[in-house]
Amino acid sequence: MIALENPPGFVVRTEAQKAAWDNGFRLDRGVEGSWLHYASTTAPGSVWVAGASQRGPWLLSIDHPGVVAEIGAAIASTVPGPGTATFIYETLTQLHAALDRVYKLAMSLPDAPLLRFRAETAKLPRTTEAERLVVPRIGQNLFRDALMDYWGGRCPLTGITEPALLRASHIVPWADCNDEQRLNVHNGLLLSALWDAAFDCGLVSFADDGTSRASSSLSAAARQALAIDAAPALGGLRDAHRANLAAHRARHGF
Repeated sequence: MIALENPPGFVVRTEAQKAAWDNGFRLDRGVEGSWLHYASTTAPGSVWVAGASQRGPWLLSIDHPGVVAEIGAAIASTVPGPGTATFIYETLTQLHAALDRVYKLAMSLPDAPLLRFRAETAKLPRTTEAERLVVPRIGQNLFRDALMDYWGGRCPLTGITEPALLRASHIVPWADCNDEQRLNVHNGLLLSALWDAAFDCGLVSFADDGTSRASSSLSAAARQALAIDAAPALGGLRDAHRANLAAHRARHGF
C-alpha cells in the first residue's frame, strides 16, 4: 500500500504544481486530502496529483472518460483517487509525460475539436462562396491539430515527425461526413505524405488489428517506396477507428 503525504509537503506540492503547469493544467483547484487538484483553461476535465515523497511514486487521477479509455488499465493504481481512474508512475519524468499525454488527448478527443470549430465559426459570414470556403478550412486545420495531438506528432508507420511531411488523413472522406465525423480523431490517421496519398486513393488500407493491406493495383515500385512489407501495425486503434477502417476497406474493395 502506498503511503501518500497527507497533506502534501512543500516539495511534493512544488513538483506536482510544476508538472501540472508545464503540461497545460494551470488552474489550481486546491488540496483534497493527499491530492492536489488542477484543471485547464483549454482542455476539458480535471486532474489530481499525489505523491508518496519527492522521490515518488506519483499518482495521477483523472475524470475524463475518453482519456481513461485511451490510457488503459496497464498502469492503473489500486489506490483510489478522486477521479474515475488513477494511474501510478515511479518517477517525475513519467508523471510529466503522462500529464502531457492526458492534456493532448483531452484536447483532441470528441467533442473538443467540434466545440472549438463551432465557437470559431459561429459568427462567420457565409454569404459569398469565398466566405463559405473559410469554414471547411478552419475545420480541416482543427482536425489536423487534433490528430497531431492524438498521434503525438508522429506518423505511426514511418516514424516521420516533420510537420511539413505529415498529413491529416480522413478514413471516411470529408465529403461523406457531418461535422461530428469530420472532426472526430477516431476518423483520422496522421500519415506521411506518401502513405496518405496511397490511403486516400485506396491503394492501401488497414485491417482491424492495424496491419497494412495493399491493393492489387499497387505497383511493385510503390510497394517498395512505402516499405509496406516492413511497416508496423497501427497501434492503439479504438473500436471507432475499426468501424471507420471497415468502411474504408469496403469502399475500396479490400
